[in-house]
Amino acid sequence: MHSLTYGEVSFNEMVSIIKTYTAQDLNAEYVIAVGADSQNFSYTKMPVTVGIHKIKNKVGRGGIYFFDIIKLKKINSIRQKIFYETNLSIELALKLSNIFEKSNFPYEITVHADVGYNGPTSQYVAEIKGWVRACGFQCVVKPDSYMASSVANKLSK
Repeated sequence: MHSLTYGEVSFNEMVSIIKTYTAQDLNAEYVIAVGADSQNFSYTKMPVTVGIHKIKNKVGRGGIYFFDIIKLKKINSIRQKIFYETNLSIELALKLSNIFEKSNFPYEITVHADVGYNGPTSQYVAEIKGWVRACGFQCVVKPDSYMASSVANKLSK
């Protein structure tokens, strides 16, 4: 994984950083979210992200994020791209969730999907939300899915 703050880190180092970060202020609430987006070039560039957002007194107090960028053979179908993005997010959320559970880390993970009720992805919202929920995660869609539609989107450019 990569981080603007910590540089190149292994998956286990990322988990350790997340635990340290959330232990810094026990009076704060932390939201851990995973999301992905993609952009087509001569290939499909697909960043997958993990963000930890600190909230105190119902006000955002910053956060940190990690990402990996995957380059794939160009995917032209919007449906295929949305499902591939969501699959990467679910896989990462499951991997994190398993480690968190084994170490009694009390935070749940939310999956941010790059679909919304307006635009070309609207026809996939119900299916994506159902899939993510069936995997045991809360699903957030546009315009609230900032890890997919903002952070990963910026990295996909």
